[in-house]
Amino acid sequence: MNSDNWREALELSVNAEQQKFVASITPPVAIALAKAYIRPDGRVVEPYGISDQAQLLGFFNLHYTPGSVEDYWIFHFFIDKKFQRSGVGSKALNELIRHLKKAHPSCQRLRLTVHPQNDAGKLFYSRLGFSDDQILTFGEPTYSIKI
Repeated sequence: MNSDNWREALELSVNAEQQKFVASITPPVAIALAKAYIRPDGRVVEPYGISDQAQLLGFFNLHYTPGSVEDYWIFHFFIDKKFQRSGVGSKALNELIRHLKKAHPSCQRLRLTVHPQNDAGKLFYSRLGFSDDQILTFGEPTYSIKI
């Protein structure tokens, strides 16, 4: 994300019934960008747009403690409603893992939370190799993948 595309990112959205799975704020990118500035819990927060070069298709934040082994988290991951079920989400997560291996070689685990009612999300992350850690973070199941 940068000064050229942040306004475009604010236009990204999910279906109304999916909103609670991404953020309690609409548009979800607004809260995610604010967190990049505020840095909750002192972590670095990097906002990422998911694009196909021509347009933004989705968004997520990467939260981490520099040099950490396991304190790497994805928050507010979503694909715009117009591009869901097209493989964009899988490609984006695979690209993120490649990026982590290169830019953050100390990272050994990537974590995220899934809303308890988001059955499609649980299945999506499981298919990509994430496992349910059987713990709750912020009241939501925590999933992780070894890097």
